[in-house]
Amino acid sequence: MRVLVAWCPDWSVVAGLFEQAETGAAQVPTHDQPAAVLSNNVVEVCNEAARAEGVRRGQRRRDAQSRCPELVLLPANPDRDARYFEPVLATVEELRPGVAPIRPGLMAVPAPGRYFGGEAHAAALVAQHLVEAGVWDCRMGVADDLFTAEQAARQALVQDCVVVPSGTSATFLRDLPVRVLADLVDAGEEGRELADLLRRLGLRTLGDFAGLSAAEVTNRFGAFGRSVWSRTQGAAPTALGSRTPPPELACEVAFEPPLENAEAVCFSVRTTAERFVRSLADRQLVAVGVRIEAESDGVVTSARTWLHPRCFTSRDLVDRVHWQLQAGTAGSGLRSRRDSGEVSAPIERVRFLPDTVESAADHADGLWGGGADEQVTRGVARVQAMIGFDAVRTPVLQGGRGIADRQASIPWGERPVGLRPLDRPWPGRIPGPAPARVFATPLPADVVDEGGRTVAVTERGVVTGEPWRFLVAAAPDPLGGAVRRWTPVSSWAGPWPVDDAWWLTDPGAGSDPLPGRSARFQVVGVDGRAWLLVWRATGWAVEAAYD
Repeated sequence: MRVLVAWCPDWSVVAGLFEQAETGAAQVPTHDQPAAVLSNNVVEVCNEAARAEGVRRGQRRRDAQSRCPELVLLPANPDRDARYFEPVLATVEELRPGVAPIRPGLMAVPAPGRYFGGEAHAAALVAQHLVEAGVWDCRMGVADDLFTAEQAARQALVQDCVVVPSGTSATFLRDLPVRVLADLVDAGEEGRELADLLRRLGLRTLGDFAGLSAAEVTNRFGAFGRSVWSRTQGAAPTALGSRTPPPELACEVAFEPPLENAEAVCFSVRTTAERFVRSLADRQLVAVGVRIEAESDGVVTSARTWLHPRCFTSRDLVDRVHWQLQAGTAGSGLRSRRDSGEVSAPIERVRFLPDTVESAADHADGLWGGGADEQVTRGVARVQAMIGFDAVRTPVLQGGRGIADRQASIPWGERPVGLRPLDRPWPGRIPGPAPARVFATPLPADVVDEGGRTVAVTERGVVTGEPWRFLVAAAPDPLGGAVRRWTPVSSWAGPWPVDDAWWLTDPGAGSDPLPGRSARFQVVGVDGRAWLLVWRATGWAVEAAYD
């Protein structure tokens, strides 16, 4: 069996750009703009335009932005990558059943032969369909086995195909560098370690590695090395695990004539929402993530993926439709239309697509019901339905150096995504316990030494003088009013210096946290009250208070 491999390079970047285009971002980047996917502030994937500017995998975020200031940053999301690759699989399945997804951006299929006029013509037809589906950069490879076909696809040009004639796989692989083993899908860290070891042993190409005997490979590299060695011989058996297309669980309803009122749309989608939930229940499934799309004149004018803390009911889906249409109207700036329930464009179709489904058994009520948690969930849902989706928010904790940087809030029912991880060192973060009150706007302050000179922090993190007394310009007093007096310092700790976003020259660019050097101090006054103060080049401020 001959194998055809279709490779879409930098798929995480492509999927991220697709998502921005569908969510209606203010400035949707094109495929030729530098873009990169970040995971934990490290470049995980970057496209060709970014690589041309010097961006590489494994770089820190600040290093990548220093080389390419216009770099478009996208968050890592494996679920998004798989979701946007699903239509690509379906496109190829229309031409040739038995598609085997290897990972998002890479698939294999038994190579069509004479039916399409030859393997090269079949690959060209697949490329044409992928381009029509919006995948501009796709490359094909055809060979006797999966490993050789993948390497052939990596050697192909954009929308082109490299066909390795039958029986010549070993010859084709001979001159490839051993670093291609680092990209083996099923190898992971072992593949990278093997590629590095072969290079250090002086084996530069796959032909050098294939020239070793089976006994030598087994003795030196073990079972894993023997399996990789057999692939370099072009004789590894190929077993494609073709996927079973998922059942069609999406439901939609069309309106003729189109509806111009959000209340009318919500009333008309109730039956469809019930049918959507019932079709999932028939398969012992529930939806915890649903994508809702609204069409006008055959174009999707509103699309959003909604998440639920438990699982969606038909009533929840109707509420989401209402919030989504209201949000679209709010963006038009027409308050009178928003109050009357009118939408910005007549809606002719609403579609429910399951984004994440789970087993119904995992969400079944306990023997005696859901108890207090279920009552709270239903109560908050009622409040949210009355005052709006974004009006009910839940505080969450994220990583960061400053106290305010660690705070985040998300709409109730949404899952936190894109937050800074908590398990990082975060140099410059103050130790616990955390302050009880964090001011939304830092209060102006001043700190002086014994001689009355303002205390500052040098570039090396050295304090210019010992804090002797401090002034909080407008600190809230427990008994009411405001305190505006100098307070002698009883004890202090610090500094904890931080140098954030040094490449940003405009402090008003909306950066979070603020760019530039800063240092934090814990200060206790003689009155027993403790404060968290921060020094910047612009002066002192109070970030929080320890009550």
